[in-house]
Amino acid sequence: MIIYPAIDLKDGQCVRLIQGRAEDKTVYSDSPARTAAAFAKMGAGYLHVVDLDGAFSGSPRNDAAIAAIAEAVKIPFQVGGGLRSTEDVKRILKLGAARVIIGTKAVKNPDFLKELLDQFGAEKIVLGIDARNGMAAVEGWVETSAVSAVQLGIDMKKIGAELCVYTDISRDGLLSGPNFGAIKEMAEKTGLKIIASGGVSSLENITDLKALEPCGVAGAIIGKALYDGKIDLAAALAAAEN
Repeated sequence: MIIYPAIDLKDGQCVRLIQGRAEDKTVYSDSPARTAAAFAKMGAGYLHVVDLDGAFSGSPRNDAAIAAIAEAVKIPFQVGGGLRSTEDVKRILKLGAARVIIGTKAVKNPDFLKELLDQFGAEKIVLGIDARNGMAAVEGWVETSAVSAVQLGIDMKKIGAELCVYTDISRDGLLSGPNFGAIKEMAEKTGLKIIASGGVSSLENITDLKALEPCGVAGAIIGKALYDGKIDLAAALAAAEN
């Protein structure tokens, strides 16, 4: 199971939000690239980067920070947030991202995701499903769609998606532990490889997610718990490995 330290970008800074609310922002660093380099030095093998300005506005806004991260680290990283055109996807991949995450546009226009999968391959295009009370949320989590998260996953698997970042919004940024039941259901019912996001706050959480690996849980994203010192990254990596 892969551990993904999270770097959330807003106005060029490294921040964390609570449940995606822009007004509940904590700034952790003015240099996302330096944060990325620190995670890499600690042993991280992959990073999770989100352009929050892009998620809210509908188009990536932190290209300079993403380019700086690519310059600062040799490990791969994935980028999500506001990627709603082929041009945006091409640009972010060209900046150095190993793969991109498509969320809102996959809900609103599944054909767009299929076109990207056909053009770039499933190793570069990751499905992003953000769930609120079992339903897929869009537009930076501001809106809740009429599509169930599980059904969206099933439909996207049929058109070629293989990997999915699954976030339970109710747990995000609260250090309350992941929604293990929903994560397990998502993995088993959709057949997608799931990267779990939202609420990871202890080594026990990581061990419990590791136990779901046979169901299809392939990774875990850790954000606030790392920044607040609740989880030691080296220990998290060891727990995911063993």
